[in-house]
Amino acid sequence: MTQTSARDRLDELRAETLERLAALEGEHRAVVDASRDSNADDEHDPEGATIAFERAQVDALARDAVERLASVDAALARLDDGSYGVCTVCGQPIAAARLEARPTATTCVGCTAR
Repeated sequence: MTQTSARDRLDELRAETLERLAALEGEHRAVVDASRDSNADDEHDPEGATIAFERAQVDALARDAVERLASVDAALARLDDGSYGVCTVCGQPIAAARLEARPTATTCVGCTAR
């Protein structure tokens, strides 16, 4: 994977993740607004568990998106400082196929398996 194609792939992942995060924030607002408009009590309303579950699920997905964004940004920083594609454990190059499949990888397959 060349530096240019790696940057393009990481920029694409970053844009996708930002879109996903914005959509999840919209879903969260919708769930919160829907529960605010009702006088339902999550503990006593039969639909309360569903509302709480939906809110928790959206929150978890948003946290995952924030973590993914951080890993993409870290990969872009490694690309800028020249350490992208180098295993953080053993210092050997990370295989191009691994970087293709997982552009934010920080370890080679051998070190990941340990």
